[in-house]
Amino acid sequence: MLEQRRRIIDANLNRASEGLHLLEELARLMLNDAELARQMKTMRHEIVRGDLAFNKALIQSRDSAGDVGADIEVPGEGGKELPIIVVANARRVQEALRILEELAKVPGTTPKLEPNKFKKARFDLYNIEQKLLSRLLRRDKTGRLTGLYAIIDSQALGERSHLEVAGQLIRGGASAIQLRHKLGGRDELAIAQKLKELCAENGVLFIVNDHLDIALTAGADGLHLGQQDLPVRTARRLLPIDMIVGVSVTTVKQARAAEGSGADYIAVGSMYPTKSKEMAKVVGLARLRKVRGAVSLPLVAIGGISEGNAGEVAAAGADGVAVIGAIMQAESIERASRKIIKAFEAGK
Repeated sequence: MLEQRRRIIDANLNRASEGLHLLEELARLMLNDAELARQMKTMRHEIVRGDLAFNKALIQSRDSAGDVGADIEVPGEGGKELPIIVVANARRVQEALRILEELAKVPGTTPKLEPNKFKKARFDLYNIEQKLLSRLLRRDKTGRLTGLYAIIDSQALGERSHLEVAGQLIRGGASAIQLRHKLGGRDELAIAQKLKELCAENGVLFIVNDHLDIALTAGADGLHLGQQDLPVRTARRLLPIDMIVGVSVTTVKQARAAEGSGADYIAVGSMYPTKSKEMAKVVGLARLRKVRGAVSLPLVAIGGISEGNAGEVAAAGADGVAVIGAIMQAESIERASRKIIKAFEAGK
């Protein structure tokens, strides 16, 4: 009986260590998250730590060739996406820790184990799994913030509908559409829900400006905040784990603060004078370059951007360009969008 218990302990220590190592590598090499990687490495070492006698007893009991479950395969185990791999391995580790915790309570178990150590690791991993999955899901979205980040300003629509303009932007190649509707309320919610549906059908990100309640209710892909809006840390606590948060900045200090607070992307501007926001402070390309050198988040340049200057904005380090006037005032929004994207890509 003791030999069988040792085999179970050995198998689950290995299972926990392997799962944690995979999660650690994802955090370290894919997400560049040093803190998450450190937490998992520390946990892994704490779990498997033991003296020579401890490890000798476990290895002595090992019988890999005689393991009747070694060749058992479950349908659907292959071809998984990274978020599913994260969840699967976190569950694998949590299950192994629970088994170790229970066996550690059995009298006469040798090597002697500490049940509270495995219990603490299991609860710590619940939080780590949430953070890792959140970072990974949001990373997939921010990776799509390239090219044209189009802003539909309700005040600039004229006789056109939000859906009509959004359709032209999508056909023109926009990667993201932001709804800027200052009044909020039920009117904006109805618009946001329709825009979200259209964007989802076409693989385009849908972002809501300012209004967290609208973003939540409409199921938007993201929320964009200004310096005077809700703090990023507060928004992050209230939003789903896969919803991204962008922040407008004018200085390097603000950009660093946004990154440190948990923002997923940064909008830098105004690049040039703009009629869409006449009181906007023009910071220019030099500021964009400085912000690019100070943070690692995706950068969206905003303010006065058009076909004529999109290339130089791209060359200065922007991952995308947020545009209002040059598309909303164009005779053909679709054609204007394509020209801006072409100019931006040439500058990259």
